[in-house]
Amino acid sequence: MKLPLLLCALALPLAACTPANPPVSAPPPGQADDLVRAAIGETVSVGGPKVTPLAVLEDSRCPMNARCVWAGRVRLSVRVKLGSGTGTRELVQGQPVPVADGTLELVEVQPDKLAGGETPPIKRGDYRFGFRFRGGL
Repeated sequence: MKLPLLLCALALPLAACTPANPPVSAPPPGQADDLVRAAIGETVSVGGPKVTPLAVLEDSRCPMNARCVWAGRVRLSVRVKLGSGTGTRELVQGQPVPVADGTLELVEVQPDKLAGGETPPIKRGDYRFGFRFRGGL
């Protein structure tokens, strides 16, 4: 009988010290933190600018199941709509470009490429692009 009481006495202070974490709400569909995802032809609001992926100009990424000397890159043509007008820009994954009072960056490209003779090329409609806008100060 003393052992269960002793265990309860030891456990009580530990439980009291554990902070209660509120449940974390999931980001809206297509977003993770400040990352906004879109397919080709889909217009999304990325912070201030509205971005529409138009065409993949280059996808030379190293397949995820291969070892490469160079990681490759993705070049994407996008339409960027701002309050002051609309224009076409070229984005290269991982290279922020100045837009309005901040920078727009192509952060993520899905699906990953796969190596192998049986692997079909990625179809235009299968691409999903993750964008981030960092506003100016």
